[in-house]
Amino acid sequence: MGGGAVGALGVPGARAAQAAKPGDEPPSPAPISSAGPAASSRARRLSLAEAERIALEHQPSLAQARGQSEAAEGRVEQARSGYLPQVNLTATYQRTTGNYAPRPGALPSVNGVVTSTSWSSTTYNLFNAGLAASQLIYDFGQTSDRWRSAEANRDAALLTERAARAQALLGVRRAYFDARSRQELVTVAEEGVRNQERHLQQTEGFVRAGIRPDIDLARARTDLANARVQLVNARNDDAVGVASLNQAMGLPAQSRYELIDHEMPGVAGEDGAVAGLAEGAARARPEVAALVEQGRAEDLAVSAARGSFGPALSATAGATEAGTHLDALVPNWFVGLGLAWPLLQGGLTRGVVRETRGLLASLTAQAETLRLQIRVEAEQAALAVAAAKANIAAATEALVNARELLRLAERRYETGLGSAIELGDAQLARNTAAAQEVSARYSLASARAQLLFALGDR
Repeated sequence: MGGGAVGALGVPGARAAQAAKPGDEPPSPAPISSAGPAASSRARRLSLAEAERIALEHQPSLAQARGQSEAAEGRVEQARSGYLPQVNLTATYQRTTGNYAPRPGALPSVNGVVTSTSWSSTTYNLFNAGLAASQLIYDFGQTSDRWRSAEANRDAALLTERAARAQALLGVRRAYFDARSRQELVTVAEEGVRNQERHLQQTEGFVRAGIRPDIDLARARTDLANARVQLVNARNDDAVGVASLNQAMGLPAQSRYELIDHEMPGVAGEDGAVAGLAEGAARARPEVAALVEQGRAEDLAVSAARGSFGPALSATAGATEAGTHLDALVPNWFVGLGLAWPLLQGGLTRGVVRETRGLLASLTAQAETLRLQIRVEAEQAALAVAAAKANIAAATEALVNARELLRLAERRYETGLGSAIELGDAQLARNTAAAQEVSARYSLASARAQLLFALGDR
């Protein structure tokens, strides 16, 4: 008796198992256990606030979002490194020959004396240690804009993490109240079985006394069998609801819970104008802000790409020590400026700029599409809250009337004025009304959770 509980409770008696023949001994009614899944004495008490806390700690989707934020922070550090001094230390040792290798245009001479070009297998030690440093001075915004672009992407990742958090909270809230409604539907089904057992015992006495025909007994047995089937289905749906709640909280264990919260707190402004809620939702949702930051990042990436058309100027400095003996190394040092200017790249920079502009246009359109979608979501959620409130009042009234109808039908049947069909219809109406009342109450909780999410409330 989960999401389709109302229809399940309304299965007519004619669709039940084959009724017993008149005169047969009725089967012993199976006792209704009060220790079903929803009422286990070992069940852990779980509030909505605790379920939310567990989800924020254990939901894998949030861990994934946090990992993406950490990776984006790392990319900021990578981009910033281009503006900081770069220092490299090198040290090499070689055992090498000293043979002269002639080159075109060069003579093998020392102090004007031509040396021999013969070779020898004699080897020598060669030590070489060097320290080189460089500092970027100016590169037409390539490095600075890449840095700022990485920061914008980092901010977008943090906003996406916020959106994942809100999505996780929505999931656990809906799962919590879905499981809560399934537990109450088990209670509805158990009450239905108890009523049918009482009716069966009553009908058996009437048939033995000759007050009622045997067909009433067959009808009572059929209705009881149907009620037991509905109870089995309700308990199965209850187990499914708990499993879904565990999944929403990010827990692998199939724990049982006594869910102690019956309603979702009201959302500020839920009774106000729908248009006003929708207008504020588009500004508050982190998904929109994340797309805006991604667009800013692409805009800065365009500026960085344009900087590739100009040169990059750097200051350089270095020192070396080299020689064939560690105690007789020869030092050298240098300072200077370096200019790198890619004059011809085959259109690479132009292509990068064009690609980045296209991504920026796409993100701008995505943000506008999302704003329109959020407005619709907020309006739908606000309307769903209003409809759920109205349904609660109507469903409560229907349940009161259905219980009174059942009481009157039972009285008429006891006095011989009513029929078994009338009594069965009254019982069916009571079960249906009870299920509708449960559904109406928890539909409000679900609608409020959806409204809270649509408004960007964390």
